[in-house]
Amino acid sequence: MDVENTVRQLTLEEKAAFCSGYYYWHTKGLECLGIPKVMMCDGPHGLRKQVGAEDHLGLNESVQAVCFPSASALAASFDRNVMEELGTCLGKECQAEHVGMLLGPGVNMKRSPLCGRNFEYFSEDPYLAGELAASYVKNLQKEGVAACVKHFACNNQETDRMSGDSRVDERTLREIYLPAFEKVVKESGVRAVMCAYNSLNGTFCAENKKLLTDILREEWGFQGMVVTDWGAVKGRVKGMEAGLDLEMPGGPGAQDQKIVDAVREGRLDETVLDRTVERILRFVSDCVEQEKETVWNHEDAHRKAVEIAGECMVLLENRDQILPLKKDVKTAFIGEFAVKPRYKGGGSSHVNPWKVTGTLDTALEKGANVLFARGYDTENEEDQKQVTALIEEAVQVAREAEAAVIFAGLPNAYESEGKDRTSLEMPEMQNRLIEAVAEVQPNTVVVLHAGAPVLLPWRDRVKGILLAYLCGEGAGEAEEAILYGRVNPSGKLAETFPLKLEHNPSYLNFPGENGTVEYREGVFTGYRYYDKKALDVAYPFGFGLSYTEFDYDDLRLEKENIKDTETLRVTCAEIRHRIMDECVEAVCRIQEQGNISKPIQACCDYIKAHFNEPIDLKKIAKSVGYTEYYLTKRFQKEMGIKLLDYIKKVRISYAKVWLITNEKSIQEISEILQFTSRNYFTKVFKAQEGMTPAEYRERAVQAGKGSGKNAGAEREMEESR
Repeated sequence: MDVENTVRQLTLEEKAAFCSGYYYWHTKGLECLGIPKVMMCDGPHGLRKQVGAEDHLGLNESVQAVCFPSASALAASFDRNVMEELGTCLGKECQAEHVGMLLGPGVNMKRSPLCGRNFEYFSEDPYLAGELAASYVKNLQKEGVAACVKHFACNNQETDRMSGDSRVDERTLREIYLPAFEKVVKESGVRAVMCAYNSLNGTFCAENKKLLTDILREEWGFQGMVVTDWGAVKGRVKGMEAGLDLEMPGGPGAQDQKIVDAVREGRLDETVLDRTVERILRFVSDCVEQEKETVWNHEDAHRKAVEIAGECMVLLENRDQILPLKKDVKTAFIGEFAVKPRYKGGGSSHVNPWKVTGTLDTALEKGANVLFARGYDTENEEDQKQVTALIEEAVQVAREAEAAVIFAGLPNAYESEGKDRTSLEMPEMQNRLIEAVAEVQPNTVVVLHAGAPVLLPWRDRVKGILLAYLCGEGAGEAEEAILYGRVNPSGKLAETFPLKLEHNPSYLNFPGENGTVEYREGVFTGYRYYDKKALDVAYPFGFGLSYTEFDYDDLRLEKENIKDTETLRVTCAEIRHRIMDECVEAVCRIQEQGNISKPIQACCDYIKAHFNEPIDLKKIAKSVGYTEYYLTKRFQKEMGIKLLDYIKKVRISYAKVWLITNEKSIQEISEILQFTSRNYFTKVFKAQEGMTPAEYRERAVQAGKGSGKNAGAEREMEESR
């Protein structure tokens, strides 16, 4: 499309009409000029495409789509690759459904854990949020689908979100609340930005020239389209002058005539309107040019959703190595969420899932020895007689078992778009249930479903806590895989879990008074505040346990005082018997300058190390600056062995450890070590060791080495290094 020429052919009324949507989910089209409508949809972690009655709050039905983990869970992965994979999956699904723009991701900061929409946001840290969002946007847009980063800016609560005024000083705005948006604009080339409902320092975001033009376009070089949040327009002409492009939704409530009147009366320069229409039509043109036929397989995407969910869950407690469980241990699964996991939030991010399998059904299907008790009823918290009966039943089942896993957390009504929470408490009946079960069953584990921090008054009375967040439709399957050790929990908290709500830095100024909220904590949000005050917390930013222990060494700085352009080097190696993942986080200490108060430290980088990923020689070669051919030749010359043979040898060494300790079946070992089949694993093992894996295990038992963690196993692990 020749955009500039097209704009010249439009009448004033036609130009004004293009500045609002075609009802809820489309831009307007003009058939006589060959301009089609383009569809946009919620949401960041799953497609919410409505084909019947439309709304922007998730009230009406949408097509079936794969529901991936929400942003709060995704952030816990600390993994750019996960975000890239998610962007690719959603991009393909959008293409298959003929959707040109996906409304997300949301990169607002978690100022308070009470914000009802925190499950849609990544972190309390702007660097982490920006990095994850940029990776997501890059791959979504590689598939030809526009991303729309939101909500710009300082939309950090649901209370008074349509009319409230966020009062934020310039330093805090620049250090905390704008950097994630800046990262996405500058590094991923995001094609659209959604302005927020709220006012910022006295001016509504949809009319805020400083935000939409001075910062977004002139400072950051944004070339795309600015779209309103649904119903955010207050003054249409003033908004256009400030840099707003598309008003959503359209229909009878749109304010097109106000634009026409302003131009005719000389209150709006028509060149401003022309620039606005050019940006909208350029967006439409890009969407049309990048549309492509795409084959979409829901089952494949569901498997990816399960895999991603397994990367996001955080192990908060694991006393006495209660986890992973063994299949033959009689275990009581307790709680409604064991059958129907809470896996998504409410509001505009509501997704009609492809399929959801509960943890209980998955465990039974895998052959685990499991009992079940309902434990609580999320729809009936008031009937104390029923509450007591359900708890007593759960206690009895827990007594009969050797271990208990309680699936608990926040019901749907507790956190949703449109309202904030009033406390960090879990439902009282669930707290009573956990305490009652833990009293009779010493081997109790809690699996938590929540989109944001909660208080855990019983955390010292249970042995294990697995935070599942809202992990999408694959949550139940991923929970089972982690509980039984086929997947290692490698998530880390992207937000602080405080001991008390009163400890949160925004406590005295959330949600504000008379429609105004003062961000008086300044730059001391999240861990920046807890560190500065030396406050104890339940679980700090970056915390997360693993089934494996890791050793960090070879820590080197290029200089004593490091800048953001310089490099920190660290070697991470496993020192136990599982090939798993680990996230390495770099935290930089911030130097004080003069009398300016600064946080003690801040997250400045991170990397997810995958110890069981398939070997990609091209990726390895690229990471050290070689071609694949040169890498393999040089490795063989210096090491005296072919690179692939060396990799096989290392993997067989790990296999020998597991065979000795009898931790895993031969089939499980072959799968974890990424052999194409058990037969191929057996063939490679026999070629190297002169016997089959089964024969090796039998000899180890006969030699007295096959009794668990012992000197023989440690020697094998040492050899594998």
